Amino acid sequence: MDVYARPANNSALKEKPADSKDENEILPPDHLNGVKMEMDGHLNKEFHQEVFLGKEMEEFEEDSEPRKNRKKLMIIFSKVDINNDKKIGAKEMQRWIMEKTDEHFQEAVEENKMHFRAVDPDGDGHVSWDEYKIKFLASKGFNEKEIAEKIRNNEELKIDEETQEVLDNLKDRWYQADNPPPDLLLNEEEFLSFLHPEHSRGMLKFMVKEIIRDLDQDGDKKLTLSEFISLPVGTVENQQAQDVDDDWVKDRRKEFEEVIDANHDGIVTMEELEEYMDPMNEYNALNEAKQMIAVADENQNHHLELEEILKYSEYFTGSKLMDYARNVHEEF
Repeated sequence: MDVYARPANNSALKEKPADSKDENEILPPDHLNGVKMEMDGHLNKEFHQEVFLGKEMEEFEEDSEPRKNRKKLMIIFSKVDINNDKKIGAKEMQRWIMEKTDEHFQEAVEENKMHFRAVDPDGDGHVSWDEYKIKFLASKGFNEKEIAEKIRNNEELKIDEETQEVLDNLKDRWYQADNPPPDLLLNEEEFLSFLHPEHSRGMLKFMVKEIIRDLDQDGDKKLTLSEFISLPVGTVENQQAQDVDDDWVKDRRKEFEEVIDANHDGIVTMEELEEYMDPMNEYNALNEAKQMIAVADENQNHHLELEEILKYSEYFTGSKLMDYARNVHEEF
């Protein structure tokens, strides 16, 4: 990757849409729910909604009728407000965020069972790298029997450069997911780490190293603000593109200075980025809770009332509710 380029969503995994259900089942997902940063270094724009709505996020996306979404949001408010004092405090929001994050993880565990069966057809509870490679190449349109025979006979595989690059990256990840003593065989739990590195401490470290490698311009394995917000070299074509770039820099600067750089020394270390990206970090969840409250806390009482959440519904749910004030009292 060009060290001066913004970390665009340009991984080979993402350039080609999934050709089949098989490919969706065996490729690690590009997007990880409830994790603040994407695997290519982009900030997760839907993070707030993911940790506030959990699995209910899909319902808000599918059903855009304001009245129904308003009722759903009221129900969520009552669930977060566990002491029933008609307002949400930071500790209540923290508990809710941790609960929704765990919900995403349990969903990943269930999906992994199905994905593991797809790559372990003989059902012996282990998948070798070669078995996985055969399934992966078959999902890319290669003849499965021919590939299997060539691998068995140690014959050269004629693979295009892009697919080979993806395979090399996946093999690195496979090695990392293989718990000691390494045998290049992944069981179901290790395969979960392979697909979802965010819930494995060792794999989370690997993911952080990959992100820093892509953004680090001077090779010191740390990130400065300028490295974190660097844009591609070249002229901006129009004002709209300039505005997108300006917003992108502004968002990343804010996140770097206020959240990721924990000791505010102007440098983000691997340890700081790992803490930032850990979805089960309770301290992060509390900070996130306070930030979410601050966004909508119009009366500055460090709590959220129902009216405030409804007014700022777009921030919490990604869905804008019209006429929230007129309806809030008659419906709640």
